[in-house]
Order: sequence, then structure tokens, then C-alpha cells
Amino acid sequence: MNRPLSNPTRRELLRRGAALGLAQPAISGLGGLGLSLAAMGPAAAANTSGYKALVCIFLTGGNDAYNTLLATDSASWSAYNAARETSVEGIALAAPGTPAQQSGSLHARLGGVLPISPINSQGRTLALHPTLGAVRDLFASQRLACISNVGPLCGPTTKTAFLAGTAPKPPKLFSHNDQQSVWQSFSAEGTTRGWGGLMADHVLSANSKSMFTSVSTGGNAVWLSGQGSRPYQMAPTGAIHIGGSDGTVYGSAAVRQRMVALMRTTRMNSVLQREHSSVVSRSVDADLLLSGALPGAGAGPWGTGGLAVGQPDPMLQFRDPETNTLMPNPLAAQLQAVARMVAARTALGMARQTFFVTLNGFDTHDLQPSRHTRLMAQLAHGLKYFDSVTTAMGVDDLVTTFTASDFGRTLAANGDGSDHGWGGHHFVMGGAVRGGDIYGKLPAYGVSDGKGGFNSADQVQGGSMLPTTSVEAYAATLGKWFGLSDSELLSVLPGLAAWNYGQRNLGFMAA
Repeated sequence: MNRPLSNPTRRELLRRGAALGLAQPAISGLGGLGLSLAAMGPAAAANTSGYKALVCIFLTGGNDAYNTLLATDSASWSAYNAARETSVEGIALAAPGTPAQQSGSLHARLGGVLPISPINSQGRTLALHPTLGAVRDLFASQRLACISNVGPLCGPTTKTAFLAGTAPKPPKLFSHNDQQSVWQSFSAEGTTRGWGGLMADHVLSANSKSMFTSVSTGGNAVWLSGQGSRPYQMAPTGAIHIGGSDGTVYGSAAVRQRMVALMRTTRMNSVLQREHSSVVSRSVDADLLLSGALPGAGAGPWGTGGLAVGQPDPMLQFRDPETNTLMPNPLAAQLQAVARMVAARTALGMARQTFFVTLNGFDTHDLQPSRHTRLMAQLAHGLKYFDSVTTAMGVDDLVTTFTASDFGRTLAANGDGSDHGWGGHHFVMGGAVRGGDIYGKLPAYGVSDGKGGFNSADQVQGGSMLPTTSVEAYAATLGKWFGLSDSELLSVLPGLAAWNYGQRNLGFMAA
């Protein structure tokens, strides 16, 4: 039961302030990963030789994974069409080899799905969404891997046990906010520590406890918050300034200096004022540090130099599949900021960094053909852009990019969309990735019994996929590459203990 905030303790006010996005405290209420070993004592030092960065692209809203990576063998394709072609337009994509049409539905104009040839096909034939041509090319060049049917699990789970209620379930399945939190922290909405931040705790000392260890260009994210690490939020264009980017307020540097001085101080010794002052001071200090270290948007391979003020950078534009026009890609703009931060790693004294970027709009209950197609085009462009930039920078072996999302969606259509699901497919990209392959067991598509059930061991109610790969194993494979030891991974990911040792590393990262 919640009590009125009449005479709050500092801890209580910090907890509530974090929930409002005012601050991300170093001390927070226990919950979820708060009971892990990492939260009970000083973080152990990870292997931080050289530089490495993890970049999480969060597909907010729940990506329809089954129109992203598709099984196209005869049995799967038949079940896919039966589940998805349920209206005049439907949401089913065209079969491989289908030529693009000059008119008709958007899916007809796109043509067929794009076949891929994984090293281990698991006896299936597979393809990608028609707009993921750049992803297909990255996969073929073994710079990108597909991770199949990933989702939150409390341990190995069968459909029989799930339906009987004898298998433990993750909290609040199918809820957007809760599943975003579960993916990022293994606890429902309200938790204050995520596995990216807890991994960052183990490398803070190598970064001299820098505020730039964990950086978000996609807003507040629990994934970046640890016991000691606090995420730094920046705009895609760089540091968030107080006043104008020219260092003035109302055209006056003196006014800005006075304003900053007032915001850094407190008139009363209240917890809220002290924390506000702390946040402002951190932001001002970050702005000062970045102004001297962060290269310009057009200064490197991440941007086009010589552009006029307000002119869009063509490198950050994608071609909209529906209108065939160039449009700004918000994902590419965020990834440009990440590239610039990576370029500043030496000046900032970074050994390890975690980054969080977002692509919004994946809650495709309706109008999915146009909405999801546009999002897939943005994702493909963003991944290709970032791979080419990190390669040109010579850091592609040092930066690993991976996708995450609230959940996959149901295989069954609801008309012109799909509903909240569970397991979904994801991409991992970088020079250290063992690409060109599928990791994790591909799910079997089933046929509906007309009552909400499907004759597949991998599908539960409504056609949701029961995950066969845990988020913990996905995270542990990335964390091992990042430099964490087995014991450190267990402290960050206590749920790993429910899995055999051989199931904890999916193998998609080079040693």
C-alpha cells in the first residue's frame, strides 16, 4: 500500500523522483535485480582491455517478428498464410520470387520476401521482409546474425506446462510497459536497475566512473541504470544545452552564466532542491566536457560536411517505401550521435560503453502493411548506415549492435494488424559477430483450431510464440563479449541459474 509523501526520507524521494524521470539515483529500492549479488557489494572488475561498446536498438511497441524473419518452407508458408491472410488486404507478405507489381496493395508493390541462406538452416527455408535488403546483404557478408524466438522466461518451459499453469511465468505478459521493463531488467514496470546498467557497473572503474559510461539518445531507459552507473541522456544532435547552443540565453552569455549559477545552488536544504541542483550540475558539466571532445556531425564518416544550416543530411535519410520519397530517419540520427561518442572515446577516457537508441511505432494493431513496412525500411537503413560508419572508423570489431523489443506479436492476424505476443526474432550486428547464421531454435508455425489454440508446440493462446531462447542467454552472450566473467554474469543475470551452463552462451559472438 502506498503512503502519503508527508515527511519523505531521502531514499523514498529519490525512488519517486526516478519514477518521474527527475533523476536516476545510485541507491534505489530493492526489487528484481536489486537482490542480485552485484547490488549487495562492490562490483568486481571485468576484463576491460581495449575498447568495446554495446548498442541496444529498442523497437518500441512490439515488433512483428514474423513479418521480419519468416520461415518459407512449404508447411510453414501454408500455416503462415492461413494465419495472416484474414482480410481483404491481410498482413501476409508475398512469397519469395514474387515480382513487384506496379499497382495494388503495398505488399504487392514490394514483391516477395527476400530469401537468406544461413549456415545452419535447421531444415527450413527462410526469408526477410522485402524492405530488409540491406539486412540481407549484411547477413550474407556474415556481419549480422539472427537470434530466433527470444523472450523472457523463468526457465525451460513447455507448452503443456504453461497451459497447465505449472510453469513459472514472467510477470505481466503481453503488457507493453511491463514487458519493456522485463526485457530490460527482468522485473515489471517500476524497477530501477537494468542489465545494461549492471554490466556497466563492472566497468565503471576502468572509465574512472565517468557519466558517459552509459548513454541514451532514446530517452529514459531502465536498461542503462545500474547500482552505480547512471545513464546520461543526450539529444541526437549532442549535449542538451541550457540556453542556446551558442552559450547564451536571450543572446547574452552573462544571463546564461547567472541562470546556471542559480540552478546549481539551493535556497533551502531540501532533498528535492539538492537533487535538482545535482542533476543540473551534471548536465552542465557534461555539456562542457562534450563541447571539447565530441566531433561535429559533419566532421567524420558519420555525416556530410558543408551542409547549409537546416539542410537535411542525405546520409540520415531513408527512402519511404510507400511514397518513394526520401525522409529523415530518426534511428540513423541517433546512431550518428553514438558514432560521434565512440569517436570521442579516447578524449573522454572510455574503456567500455553502453548505448540505448529507440525506433518507435511498432504497436501495429492496425494498418500494419504500411506502418511496419516503413519501420522495416528505417531499421534496414539505420543498420546499414551504422555498419558502414563503424567500418570506416575502424571500430566495427569493437562495437556490437543488437535489437530488442517489448515482445513479438501473434502469428495470427486481427484483420490488418497483429496483437501482443511473446517470443520474437532479433538481429545482432558487428565485426565481432559470427554472422550469416540463425541462433536459437526456429519455432514451428501451427494451424488454428478456431478456438484460440494452435497445433504447434511453440504457440500458445492467440498464436503467440512460446520463446525457446531466454533473454538471459541473449544478454549473457553479449555480456561475455563485453568482458564480464561467468560469476559477474550470474550477478547481473541471476535468472541464468535456471539454465544449464551450455545454454547460457548462444555462440553468436567471437571470443
